[in-house]
Amino acid sequence: MPKITIDDHEYKAEEGMTVLQVARANGVQIPTLCYHPSLKPSGSCRLCAVEVPGRATGKRITMLACILKVKEGMAVKTRGEAVKRARTRAFKNLLQMAPQSKTILELARAYDIDPGPPPDGCVRCRLCIRVCTEIVGPGALKMEKRGGMNFVTPVEGLCIGCATCANICPTDVIKVDDHDNVRTISIRDEIIGKHPLERCEGCGKLYATPKFLDHIHKRTSAHTDVKTPHHYCQTCAKLFSDRVKSFTDHVQR
Repeated sequence: MPKITIDDHEYKAEEGMTVLQVARANGVQIPTLCYHPSLKPSGSCRLCAVEVPGRATGKRITMLACILKVKEGMAVKTRGEAVKRARTRAFKNLLQMAPQSKTILELARAYDIDPGPPPDGCVRCRLCIRVCTEIVGPGALKMEKRGGMNFVTPVEGLCIGCATCANICPTDVIKVDDHDNVRTISIRDEIIGKHPLERCEGCGKLYATPKFLDHIHKRTSAHTDVKTPHHYCQTCAKLFSDRVKSFTDHVQR
């Protein structure tokens, strides 16, 4: 009956057992997703990497515990930098295929592996930043580096609630939620802006934020063609404008 050490603790094993089987039989935790005791191990998930001496040179290498058969005197390490590097690669490969998997993310954290930032749906095209700065004007969004990656983030207090960023976003990652007379614009779990909504004087529909209306008034106040200020939604403004034009045309005939 061969004896092996796992993390400097000696354990007895039976001929033909794998390192993973010995570890599990003795309460030693090694992560795995693809292993099942009723099936022949395949090493597909590659999470069960451990460090052992190489057969030829004795230099320590990483191998998969689920397929590695025990040998007398084998010294196994389930922790260390080499093991962590191998497991990190394995976790990241799995997350490329299943980026929102709660099981994989929780398992990675349990073994102190940083899986990196989860995909957020943003393709970093910067359309939202550019339209807010170059066309609308407030500059309420910026690109910020976090953990070595660029993220679109809000600039506190500058959003006017126009929702142009959400309308132009090609992947719909920026969300607009109009609820209980309040408009909330957000990206991922960060709020870009939260605003009350003005009600249209014509149809009564909630249609725009006070900050947006004030912004438009300031942008157009110097224009010679500005009409009398009103609080009509786009539909009512066009409807009333068409009626006034029709009445004017009738009077002039």
